[in-house]
Amino acid sequence: MEKIKLIIANDEYNISTDNDLAYVAQLGEELNQRITAIMNSSTRISVTQAAILTALEYADNAKKGEITSENLRGQIQEYLEDAARARTDAEISRRELERVSKELVALKAAKK
Repeated sequence: MEKIKLIIANDEYNISTDNDLAYVAQLGEELNQRITAIMNSSTRISVTQAAILTALEYADNAKKGEITSENLRGQIQEYLEDAARARTDAEISRRELERVSKELVALKAAKK
């Protein structure tokens, strides 16, 4: 586990993480920018209020991402089922073609 120092809304936070430090630094910078932007939008917004608004925004994005992910999983499952049905149909058609081809060969041989 490694440690990294983040500055968010002019406060210092020492974070221990197993994640890539550059990634954590990027998250901290994005969080700082978002909180700072919210605080700059109104002089009456405190750091706590800005942090809560930012947390709600991130929670909303995460929830929407989960829903999108679930929808994509469902679509992929449908595509896989469609592909399996198509393979089965192709196999049935191949077998029918073989049967008809053999029948044709037999009919041609019987005509001779």
